[in-house]
Amino acid sequence: MLLPLVLLVVACKPTPQETPQDGAAAGSASVTSLQPTAVSTASAATADVVSHASEVWTADGPKVLAGEAVDGDALRKQTHDRILADKSPVTVLTGGTPRELGRRLCEAVVPKRPASTPVLLKPNMGGFEWFKAGSDNGVTGRTTDPEFVRGVIQCLKARGHTKITIAEGWGAKHADWEKLVQVSGYGAMATEEKVALVAMDDDGTFDKMEGKPGLPLAIAGIEKTNVPTLLMPKILAEHLDHGLYLSLPKIKHHRFGVASVGIKGMQGTVMLSDKSPAYNNKWRMHKELTVELAKQAKSDPEARKSYVKALETFAERIATVLELEAPHAVLAEGAPAMMGDGFRDLVPVTPSVAIGGTNVIAVDRIAHEYLGVWDNAALAKELGGHRTSPLLEAAAKRFGVSLDGIGVVGDGKDLIATKRPFHFVGMAGFTLDSAAGAAVAGDASPPEAIASKVVGAEPVVDGRDDPAWAAAKPVQFASNWRGEATGIGTTARFLWSAKGLYARFDLSQAGLHTDTAHPITEERAKLYEEDCVELFIAPNAAKKTAYAELEIGPYGHFLDLWVDREAKKSEVAWSADAQIATTRDPSKHLAIVEVLVAAREIRAALVPGARLPMNLFRMEGVKGDSGGRKYLAWSPTNTKTPNFHVPEAFGVLRVVAGE
Repeated sequence: MLLPLVLLVVACKPTPQETPQDGAAAGSASVTSLQPTAVSTASAATADVVSHASEVWTADGPKVLAGEAVDGDALRKQTHDRILADKSPVTVLTGGTPRELGRRLCEAVVPKRPASTPVLLKPNMGGFEWFKAGSDNGVTGRTTDPEFVRGVIQCLKARGHTKITIAEGWGAKHADWEKLVQVSGYGAMATEEKVALVAMDDDGTFDKMEGKPGLPLAIAGIEKTNVPTLLMPKILAEHLDHGLYLSLPKIKHHRFGVASVGIKGMQGTVMLSDKSPAYNNKWRMHKELTVELAKQAKSDPEARKSYVKALETFAERIATVLELEAPHAVLAEGAPAMMGDGFRDLVPVTPSVAIGGTNVIAVDRIAHEYLGVWDNAALAKELGGHRTSPLLEAAAKRFGVSLDGIGVVGDGKDLIATKRPFHFVGMAGFTLDSAAGAAVAGDASPPEAIASKVVGAEPVVDGRDDPAWAAAKPVQFASNWRGEATGIGTTARFLWSAKGLYARFDLSQAGLHTDTAHPITEERAKLYEEDCVELFIAPNAAKKTAYAELEIGPYGHFLDLWVDREAKKSEVAWSADAQIATTRDPSKHLAIVEVLVAAREIRAALVPGARLPMNLFRMEGVKGDSGGRKYLAWSPTNTKTPNFHVPEAFGVLRVVAGE
């Protein structure tokens, strides 16, 4: 039950000024071409998309003015009482598209409220390494997938909610927010779903939106805390008072905070009155970090200690923010979750999940375990004894919540304790991975993918979403042929029926480097020199040196052949009897490759219980570009130079009757 939030009318003293410091088409030999999928874009001037803060931003900005204040003591008590009483389990779901995961998680964990209740959705939209040119736009993989958010929106609409707002805090120029809205896909999605999308980055002086959602409100009683200058965005205060506030973070490692889920996501709401404008002062939450970085640059032996101290101080401040602004539910997107550092080094976690609940501390605890940063001895050696993120520890201590014995439900619950390869890059100059002996390191068994039998209607091979794919368990990879992280993610899914083997590849950071002058109705020689995915599969598990090779480009170009390593033969005349379809979204650097392999040898091998040797590969980038050309592998071959024809390194495709 939501308790009333007391608002007091007070005056807020203006503060000095300061310069901010923080920073589709388809085709095959037997399929005609389809037109590319239409891409919707939103104008930065659309009233229901952005907050219309100043189009001409200056470093000085207006003074911080607030005509109301939040009763911090009342809100703090309300939040403590709610979280302490909340013993509900955490829900973990897997399987399906990001949109499907968002919808299902919303249905499972979001509290039921009257349809008239306004709902605020706060995804993770910022905190990236800045915009980039090329296949990696600097945003995808770092931020909450807008399709996941769309799934949540559609769930809320089905419940009758009509006032839904997406809002995120922003600590840079408003022009960059408008660029983020376009590059990330949030602008188009919000327009299509007819929901408001605003930046909590305004002090109300030049905010043109009705209600001034970005207006910073003073917090009565905050002066007694370790964040005495904290302000609260008006739209957030309103939803804590009489609405429903949902946090939709991206599940990922974070080079400073160790992990970024619901608790770390609170940083996006921070406004501080130290200088003006208030939304440009988020960096002051971890201002001590600049001292540590200076020591590190000088190879100061005390650098690591000061780094850990800065992290501990930041954790305590975020715990204070959490006391005031804890969401009513957390729906965390891991489709896929990301290991690495959260910015430059991104390694997708297999398989994709969605993790949620009404207790933000419990949700973060389970998400940390999924990311491998819970009770991690190797992490403790680097962070002065902290076996998980100090942010999680500080929040649990502040609220008196135990991090043990948290219940887990949902079809993905068994994934939480499953060991998997581990890779974390810390800001303080250390890296942890399986090879370094991290406590959660996976075993040496080959990777496994599952092909589930089609139940009901066969998938339509068109390179688009199809309900049949919801039954397929995804696998992801973003490493090169030597197992090194690239940040370029690929998701693969498999289904089977009497017609053959269905495969679908979802490509992120797709540069679409393809010579489209060649027809897609004829085999494309040397397709491997352009962007493409490759499927190697042996129908006889006892002889994995004899296998089919199928190459498919993002525009539908293909090459299929039969390889026999022992006989040293490659039969280009062999046909996969493939039906191929592809779609692309160049603005988001995404592509989908879908195929039905109906070759006699493959169809005969598709029997429940079969374990077929298989490997998956992807080429991305311009040929001859030694720095940009990538050779990705699901199961790394670990050869000196790129070589995919290594049957000894194949993983397994397990054929099941239904899973």
